[in-house]
Amino acid sequence: MENSENKYSFDPTILKALIDQGPDFLMELFRMAMNEAMRLEREAFLNAGAYERTEGRLGYANGFKSKTVKMRSGSVALSIPQTRDCDFYPRSLTKGLRSERALTLAMAEMYVQGVSTRKVKNILEKMCGLEVSSTQVSDAAKTLDEEIRLFRERPLGCYSVLYVDAEYQRVRMNGSVVDAAVLQAIGINAAGKREVVGMSVSTSEAEVHWRTFFTSLVNRGMHGVTLIVSDDHPGMKAARKAVFPAVPWQRCYFHLCQNAQAYARKIEERKEIARTMRNIFSQVDKANALMALRGAVQYWSETKKHQSFADWLESNAEESMTYFDFNEGWWRRIRTSNCVERLNKEIKKRTKVVGVFPNPESYERLIGSLLMEQHEEWMEEKAYLTEKEMEKSAFCA
Repeated sequence: MENSENKYSFDPTILKALIDQGPDFLMELFRMAMNEAMRLEREAFLNAGAYERTEGRLGYANGFKSKTVKMRSGSVALSIPQTRDCDFYPRSLTKGLRSERALTLAMAEMYVQGVSTRKVKNILEKMCGLEVSSTQVSDAAKTLDEEIRLFRERPLGCYSVLYVDAEYQRVRMNGSVVDAAVLQAIGINAAGKREVVGMSVSTSEAEVHWRTFFTSLVNRGMHGVTLIVSDDHPGMKAARKAVFPAVPWQRCYFHLCQNAQAYARKIEERKEIARTMRNIFSQVDKANALMALRGAVQYWSETKKHQSFADWLESNAEESMTYFDFNEGWWRRIRTSNCVERLNKEIKKRTKVVGVFPNPESYERLIGSLLMEQHEEWMEEKAYLTEKEMEKSAFCA
């Protein structure tokens, strides 16, 4: 097999320096390459080379500024190109030389995971060979807090569907460990993509907390909501009716099926209850689903002699049929709140290392960071509801 390494060609001068100086020359090579990359980037930014006269010139070169950057392999002195009459900072530095950003993010990441500033300091010294003060760690946390604040308070627009849910973690508050909830809202924007539109840490899912949360979304400009998808938590339901009285509600079908299983009188009955639920919700339209529901209620009441389940089914099942009133292309996406459930599972994986959050701020910081990451990923993914499906709806017409 041909060695792929033999396909590369190197400048003889560079090869000689590597042979003579070994790994020590790598830092110098890195410095030379970065300086040249930044110089060329400045020329492209200005649309003109050094001393070049062109009509399309956007500004002027203004020398270089020395900057020492610390890396795990050592420190390197770079010459950062400067400009006059315009703002410029080399992307090649921020993209190719990530040590400064990685250092700040590492501090912030460990900080949000509940690690004390002293432990962070010790870890960084081992990891990067750098001395970091507790003040720097705290400053990094403040920087992250500001990013999360801007994300949480950003203006909102038009969203067709709103998925809401809550995730609980153990947090130390006022000397006691309590289960604190983070209320979350995921919206489908005009492009059919998912967005994290809101989050709020509260002591419970009481109506007052959900109402405050929903009101904050409206105050930030959210409009055009045609459907809300969630479980049937009473606090959330009351707040939804108060803030979004005219918006239809889809009770999560997955949660409904879980609730139904609680009525199984014996293990063998679980499968039959599951078949009943599947039969009702596999119909081609709402009229047929309602007909199947009536048949199921009669069967469980008269044949199975299970009146409590029959009564529950009759009172609750129709709340999960709202999706039938929407574009059929939406059905699979809007009949459950699974997109939020999957997100919460990922959050739990990441928060296991913390155990008990030392305070509400650390809880909000980590959850906020995770939600921001997910939001950015969703913005890069294809639409959750396709463009064709969005066009067929009356969404934000």
